[in-house]
Amino acid sequence: MDICRKAFRLCSIYCVMTENEIKLVKSSWAHFRHVRPEVIADAFYSKLFLDNPSVRKMFPNDMTEQNVKVVTMFNLIVARLDRFHELIDTVRHLAVRHKGYGVKEGHYKLVGDALLWTLKQGLDDDWNDEVEAAWKKCYTILSETMIEAAK
Repeated sequence: MDICRKAFRLCSIYCVMTENEIKLVKSSWAHFRHVRPEVIADAFYSKLFLDNPSVRKMFPNDMTEQNVKVVTMFNLIVARLDRFHELIDTVRHLAVRHKGYGVKEGHYKLVGDALLWTLKQGLDDDWNDEVEAAWKKCYTILSETMIEAAK
């Protein structure tokens, strides 16, 4: 019975974004494709660390490599959002690695807040309630998948 509950939970997580929500996430992320990754990551991490100084110690002093990694991962996730099943193993492994770095369940909300803030700043007038809702759903799917995998 436990296996059935887990399967149902995973299906309910992976099957919730509509085609329109996926389109909104992809089209809004396209605005960032022309921005250098370190600029996106710097805005993201600056917000994360400003609002949550205690998480700074979980990251290297030199963020150069981390900046590239986070934007590369966002690119990958957004590109395959309509084929999320292809990402499940990657996302699960990412979650296990993050657990090894000391990431706790509560950290995912902090990261989500920083991500949404970064998107809002970058999109400016193109940020609206519909785009925000799509990104929130996208991040919820990602974070819940990672939280589940880290248990």
